[in-house]
Amino acid sequence: MQQIHLIDLRFLDTAEAIASFLIETSAGPILIETGPRTTFDQLKSGIEKTGYQIEDIQHIFLSHIHFDHAGAAWEFANKGAKIYVHPLGLPHLNSPEKLWNSAAQIYGDDMDRLWGKMEPIDNSLLYGVSHEEFLEFGDVTFQALHTPGHAVHHIAWKLDDVIFTGDVAGVKINNGPVVPPCPPPDIHIEDWKKSIALIKSQHPKALYLTHFGLVTDIENHLENLELILDDWANWMKPYFDQDKNPQEIIPAFMEYTKSQLTAKGVSTETIKIYEYANPSWMSVAGLLRYWKLKSQGRI
Repeated sequence: MQQIHLIDLRFLDTAEAIASFLIETSAGPILIETGPRTTFDQLKSGIEKTGYQIEDIQHIFLSHIHFDHAGAAWEFANKGAKIYVHPLGLPHLNSPEKLWNSAAQIYGDDMDRLWGKMEPIDNSLLYGVSHEEFLEFGDVTFQALHTPGHAVHHIAWKLDDVIFTGDVAGVKINNGPVVPPCPPPDIHIEDWKKSIALIKSQHPKALYLTHFGLVTDIENHLENLELILDDWANWMKPYFDQDKNPQEIIPAFMEYTKSQLTAKGVSTETIKIYEYANPSWMSVAGLLRYWKLKSQGRI
């Protein structure tokens, strides 16, 4: 088994919200996830603690292009690193204006505080990875698993008997319960369940979640993820049917998800980290859009 280093990016000065993973290989270090630009200094420090420098990272694997996973990728590209990404996400890293403007509609004036800037990456440094494609680096081989559901441009990265799952295996903070991140615009429950089934079919011994860390009780974890995914979607359906304004729904949904965590014994402090890693208010728009597309026969 290769040496895997978990780097806590201390997003919003908080432990265990966003992780990056450095994997040592005979061909040099591989980095999975960069986090946002706002945590780049923490990422740099974490890389240096493993004995490497930023310039040593010449290969970056992204699970998808959301800012909390890919926002600092351009910093590495500026130093010549190649960025491996889903083909559907690739154009948005080359020209991030649409991605930025879409996120700005959600986060408004908080964009800079949360994510920092995102600069374009030259196409020559972007590589669109096919489903089940193998990538060899020295003594290690990664396999890309296209895993839509959270995002159409999502990849889980398999290395031997572990999988780096991005967001497709959910969010689990400080040994709390798993919850599904459901931001707009790509939530697709049926595709997500197929992706979970794909991960199960690989029979991994461990999952590494970007939010946050190592999971070894895989069967139970993924079964609970499916249950809560259905629970949240079914909770939202009546509000969609009533054509409720999302702003009216948000307080009720935030209270609902908070009560679920509290019932599982999650502390107030850890609930705050869950909100940093997976803002519950964002799932309102994502799940309402899912039901809208479903009602129109578009999914």
